[in-house]
Amino acid sequence: MTHQSSAIALSPGPLSHPRSRSGLGWGMVGISAFSFMVPFTRVAAHGGLSPLFIGSGRAVVAAILAAVALAATRQARPTRRQGVRLAIVAGGVVAGFPLLTSYALTTTPASHGAVVIGLLPAATAVMAVLRGKERVSRSFWVFAALGAVAVVAFAALQNGGLGGLHGSDVLLFGAVLAAAIGYAEGGLLARELGAWQTVSWALVLSAPPMSALALVSVVDGVPVAAPTQWLAFAYLSIVSMYLGFFAWYRGLAIGPMTHVSQVQLVQPVLSILWAALILREQLTWPTVLGGLAVVACARFAVRARLGGVAR
Repeated sequence: MTHQSSAIALSPGPLSHPRSRSGLGWGMVGISAFSFMVPFTRVAAHGGLSPLFIGSGRAVVAAILAAVALAATRQARPTRRQGVRLAIVAGGVVAGFPLLTSYALTTTPASHGAVVIGLLPAATAVMAVLRGKERVSRSFWVFAALGAVAVVAFAALQNGGLGGLHGSDVLLFGAVLAAAIGYAEGGLLARELGAWQTVSWALVLSAPPMSALALVSVVDGVPVAAPTQWLAFAYLSIVSMYLGFFAWYRGLAIGPMTHVSQVQLVQPVLSILWAALILREQLTWPTVLGGLAVVACARFAVRARLGGVAR
């Protein structure tokens, strides 16, 4: 593969010393961009735009931007093996997460969705351990598991018990798994291709099936929505689906991923805040306590990761 001047590195390992804060900084920039995803998806989904159009259309818009960027900078094509791995990234963060959350947020409040998605830090760290072979302490697994239990318990209590779990919760849990896989694989690929190149190639690779889904979503007519809904869709397409990954994948590439992934713990807090400010959703005690429980488990997990490694 030819040299790419904007690629980060060709090393399979973290790009900085474990105590470097640069990865955390880039990760925080990405998560700040992603934190508007839940409330803006809720806005778009309640303004005349279908979940299928939101989930697929934003990927198509981002893919057009990505194709222009790749062509303008004359990036070398990924190898066949990298192409397979890019397909995994595309399936997780281009198709899986956007589509599943778009459908889920048509029937559940943005604040509820934000807390369930709060499982993502622990899920991403687990995938980083499994895929990236990063070593963590045993206590990390304990707190990661507690985080999962806290999220499931929160969703169940919000819906009247375990028997009251809604289909939207299943979709949100699926979205978390899809994103975690895509984040971990994308973080590894960013060390070879570069951060923005990784998300760009993933978007271009997914363009044909996502374009087909977008066409299906408009088969009954061109979507009609208010300017506010179109602005929300534009943010989801340009920032959440594309630009935010420039910083996020760079942070994961610098790594270690199990460390950087935990900055996601602020995402549900920010998303709940935006839901209250933008959507005027009421902050209930179960929502607040559920969010704090998830954040606490994620915080203990990252402390466990930094405090030692499994022997």
